[in-house]
Amino acid sequence: MARVFGRTLGRIATFTILLLLIVLAAGITLTVGWRPVLGPKTRPLTSRKFEATPERMQRGKYLVEGVVGCVECHSTHDESKHEPVLKGDIGAGSIFINEGKFRVVAPNITPDPDTGIGKWSDDAIARAIREGVAQDGHTLFPIMPYGAFRNLSDDDVAAIVVYVRSLQPVKSQLPRTSVPFPISRLINTVPQPVTAPVPDPDLSTPEKRGAYLIKVAVCEECHTPQNHPPKSGMIPDMYLAGGNMFDAVASANITPDDSGIKHYDEALFLQAMRTGYVRAREIKPPMPWSVYRHMNDDDLKGLFAYLRTVKPVHHSVDNNEPPTQCRLCGNKHGLGDKN
Repeated sequence: MARVFGRTLGRIATFTILLLLIVLAAGITLTVGWRPVLGPKTRPLTSRKFEATPERMQRGKYLVEGVVGCVECHSTHDESKHEPVLKGDIGAGSIFINEGKFRVVAPNITPDPDTGIGKWSDDAIARAIREGVAQDGHTLFPIMPYGAFRNLSDDDVAAIVVYVRSLQPVKSQLPRTSVPFPISRLINTVPQPVTAPVPDPDLSTPEKRGAYLIKVAVCEECHTPQNHPPKSGMIPDMYLAGGNMFDAVASANITPDDSGIKHYDEALFLQAMRTGYVRAREIKPPMPWSVYRHMNDDDLKGLFAYLRTVKPVHHSVDNNEPPTQCRLCGNKHGLGDKN
């Protein structure tokens, strides 16, 4: 009798475990999916090489130093100056966040074969930039804005690869990014392969030029507030309305609303992007105006022209005021309680 009872309990336990596994599998499938376990969605690397033409080198230098800002993150900084990249360390990497067990490293992107990307193929570099997957297949922490860079045209990403390969090789042994569980697994859901050609942008009008730059210069991701978990992504009705928090600094509302930059004219916009000041008021970091000031007049004017076309959103944000809860973006920032 005891033996039969024991077998019955064993079957019940086995059935219960199987049921729990089925429920767990269904829960994973219906929520985050299996990517956290299986690794990032990726594509095989190809053998393509990008010819290092003078035109590509010039375009790549312009993009890296003035638009996408690679060297801003992947270099050590002198925080006391508005030219933050230390001489001799361009592209050598930096520790971006280092708080306890949470460490995010912008790695060495110089062509050093031992500590940089000298042994990476051209396609591996392009995949990392636009798709967020390293040569060895691991997911890049999405503070690297590959969600924005996937909008880079094929020619522009080729130009960036060509220019990065021309940087002075620097031996810079940095620790690897270390992210605690479960974030270390959840980030595997972020990369999305670029499997179709990305054509050159239409630059026929200033507004169309600005529409391309607003994406690849990461303006959208910084200036559009994000949904809070369990939702993800940008809040659609608050496009470019500011409020994203970077430490204690909130991104500005750059829509043409009274609470945004309706009072700007083109000259004031260019002044702000070139100098880091809106008249006498300093733009707070981490707004990388020291990168964007290298953009040419046509591109900056295109950005401003595009910003005049977006929907005005009333959302008051002021970093000179004490932070209060905002019902619109869900963050705490200056003038949050006025929204």
